[in-house]
Amino acid sequence: MDHLETSISVLSDLIAFPTVSTDSNLAIIDYLADQLTAVGAEVTRYHDASGGKANLYATLGPERAGGILLAGHTDVVPVTEQRWSSDPFEMTSDKGRLYGRGTCDMKGFIAACIALAPAFARSATRRPVHFAFTYDEETGCLGAADLAQHLAARDDRPSLAIIGEPTSMRLIEGHKGCCEYSTHFTGREGHGSQPELGVNAVEYAVRYINRLMDLRADLQSRAPKNSTFDPPYSTINVGALHGGIAHNVIPGLATVDWETRPVQSGDLAHVKTTMQRYCDDVLLPQMQAVWTGADIVTETIGETVGLAPMTDNEARDLVMELTGTNGTDVVSFGTEAGLFQSLGMAALVCGPGSIEQAHKPDEYIEISQLSSCVDMLERLSARLG
Repeated sequence: MDHLETSISVLSDLIAFPTVSTDSNLAIIDYLADQLTAVGAEVTRYHDASGGKANLYATLGPERAGGILLAGHTDVVPVTEQRWSSDPFEMTSDKGRLYGRGTCDMKGFIAACIALAPAFARSATRRPVHFAFTYDEETGCLGAADLAQHLAARDDRPSLAIIGEPTSMRLIEGHKGCCEYSTHFTGREGHGSQPELGVNAVEYAVRYINRLMDLRADLQSRAPKNSTFDPPYSTINVGALHGGIAHNVIPGLATVDWETRPVQSGDLAHVKTTMQRYCDDVLLPQMQAVWTGADIVTETIGETVGLAPMTDNEARDLVMELTGTNGTDVVSFGTEAGLFQSLGMAALVCGPGSIEQAHKPDEYIEISQLSSCVDMLERLSARLG
């Protein structure tokens, strides 16, 4: 069986694990650990606080710094209320496409890594090859953030990382950060006929949203010169507003789910400071003038750092050589790459499949894309040898 056939077989196994972010990923981690242990890798599991999830970190080759890291996340987004043509957790094939939740985002890359592991075991005699397979990327890169803390304490850290998110095998050397928050409003319930006696949490949440929308225009004016992102400025999106129980009841609780995707760290600080001042100086005094128990609390769901383009980037130069690609690009969606870059690694995002297929019903990856990824990893193995 060649590497592409093995990749497809492994991918079928991986799809069968329903690793939705709300659930445990331990079963797929055990599977991946078994595959890598079988070829001689040193495998370490790093569990989360609950013990129900884990990152896998594995090494083939000598125990030394300066290795190459191949990274991907094991979790997938839910399929609830999506209309699939077949069981999303049973991979199917049709007309050159492999269908199933996670085929594109991003178990295809992980499958290719596992298929090439025996080759890396033979070739990585002087420079180690590492594998990092994480949990909860889809909910704020929580697993990679935890893994980064463990890697920071190791003396044998890799020097470059290739993160296999679906880029259609394009070389991505930069992306925005992705910072997600839930802001909770506690008001005072009451009868709808006397709104002045209550503190309407939904109304204050709406005012908070309006202030976020005002910040949108402000962020556009702060766009860095020669920004290559599309759009070139930091963005804000309001994902949901929850609150209220009936037409005639003053809602006592409300929550705003929102995100910002900064192109520069100063924009994130600007958004957070502006919104906190608005709460402290405007909203809270008005709420607490009616009821002292009113409150506003912002919960950080996840703060994923961006990937900054670098003049000197060994990961970019290596993948250019492996793929024969001359150009690079940037994207607006976030990945775990910035976390590895923050550890001093050169980082690049390049993987099979199109982001256009991610998170959708009937998610698929083109077999030709998986083949291109296998080709890249085969050339990497040959180069190491």
